[in-house]
Amino acid sequence: MSEDEPAEEPTENVASPAPDSNADADAKKASAQKKYRLIAGEEVLENGEARPSTLAFLGMYILGALVFGVHLLFNNGLNPADDASLMLKLTAKLIELTDSETVPIGFVMVMLFVTWANRMLNISTSGRWVTLALLATTFLPVLITIDDLISMIAGVFGAEDGAYDVIPFGYNYLWAGLAFLLAFWGLTYKYQRSFSYAVTTNAVIFQHEFLLSRAHRRILFDRISEVMVERTPVGTMLGFATVTIMTDSGIGLVEESVGVSAGSAPAAASKGTGDESATEMVRKGVWRSLFALLSYQRTTRRVDPDPKHCFYKIRKWENIKMMLNEMHRKHSQSNMLEDIKSALTNKADEA
Repeated sequence: MSEDEPAEEPTENVASPAPDSNADADAKKASAQKKYRLIAGEEVLENGEARPSTLAFLGMYILGALVFGVHLLFNNGLNPADDASLMLKLTAKLIELTDSETVPIGFVMVMLFVTWANRMLNISTSGRWVTLALLATTFLPVLITIDDLISMIAGVFGAEDGAYDVIPFGYNYLWAGLAFLLAFWGLTYKYQRSFSYAVTTNAVIFQHEFLLSRAHRRILFDRISEVMVERTPVGTMLGFATVTIMTDSGIGLVEESVGVSAGSAPAAASKGTGDESATEMVRKGVWRSLFALLSYQRTTRRVDPDPKHCFYKIRKWENIKMMLNEMHRKHSQSNMLEDIKSALTNKADEA
């Protein structure tokens, strides 16, 4: 290359243009509109979607592991020493009863106690369907034992072997416990993923889709009267909280009667006759007062942390609470009146 020729300038690597994200944004909006049944012009706010935390239903997973532990206990058995505790010896006796060729009494007793305790505690695992699942697990070995007994009696009278076996398998505690654990945990995971919440430009949406059940609720911002946040000790450690919306119509609250019933209603107080003494009338008055005290019921209102009607144990609870407060202030009548007043004042100043 001669000196007169200009040196070639080094070519710079020109960055390729960023891919157009409009298509992805439109697809996301279309998916949200179909999922939450949004009206025309309504959009989900940024970071406005939420689901229950993975650990929101921790009690359900613990209950499934507990039932699996009961099955392992009756599968492996116990051989306590002579100086073992009374509880350990009692458990070993229950397992011994279960190992007999009759009805598995010990297993049924332990599972009935677990079911009763779970129901009476009135916690997140005390629902109707969980109780039915526990009862089904409790009495399944009983049904299999009865089925085997009927088949055995039929065989004595000349029936073919297995002709009357309705349940064609035995009850193995290890495999039955493992099957219950996997099914219970799988349904729990699907159940917690069936809830989805959204804060849109127009309303708050709570949606639930589990198996064949469907629920969809819209709450307009001007209907909100209060936003409450509840953090349990476990939620504080794991970083989630429940955000409940109160409305003037009572959404978010439930009423329950607290009291003791003393039987049937008392008979209407009859007027004293001339034959009744003053002592008899006083005695009846005392009994009526005592009955009224025992049968008194007090109706209270409490916050209902139903996953269908609140932001149940979500992680982004601070962002959701801030969005709700801002959108409520924007759509409230008092704020609209302030805007109208400000606009009229500015117009008067300009005139």
